[in-house]
Amino acid sequence: MAGGSALGQAALRARVADREGWFSEGSGIGLPGDQGAWSIHRVDIVAQWVRVSWTKQSRGGHHAARRNALPMAFALPENRVPLTHEVTMHERDEFQPRASLRVGAPSCDAVQLRYAEDRVRVELIPTAWGMPRRHRRPPAVRLARGQWVRWQINYRFTSHCTGDWLYRLDTLNIAHGRVPVEIFLTEPPQTIDELAYLR
Repeated sequence: MAGGSALGQAALRARVADREGWFSEGSGIGLPGDQGAWSIHRVDIVAQWVRVSWTKQSRGGHHAARRNALPMAFALPENRVPLTHEVTMHERDEFQPRASLRVGAPSCDAVQLRYAEDRVRVELIPTAWGMPRRHRRPPAVRLARGQWVRWQINYRFTSHCTGDWLYRLDTLNIAHGRVPVEIFLTEPPQTIDELAYLR
């Protein structure tokens, strides 16, 4: 029972750490150290997800041209850390931006963050439901304070209801530390391209 209780407390602390934007040094988010002691640090992360989704109706002609012209970044609604800003644009909504805001780091299911000295190691985690599978992937990026990176990846999904294919482009703009609200509208100093051909 003691072991189960300890694991339960660790899981709870991991969820709290993820939600509040705290991370353990030299390990994954909210994981205890080798001695069972926690070494937790505040990581100032500003993340922006821009997600575009569409069907085969927008794959060609002027529909594709319109989709390809959609922005990859937006101005941040607030200047604070940690912050996760998500903007979605769906074909069914004529690609009108819909935004949400959360105080905290991005979900550990989607982005792995590791703290090491004065840098943050950032790695985008592909969704398990999208195709194609990425068997070879670029390495993680280490960001010093004030630095940011743009990471892009795309997927094809199969609708459970109709069997039709659905498509999505994810753009992650992520910075270490407090940054100007228009930082992601500038030219990214580093871009990671995981865009695959989606048939």
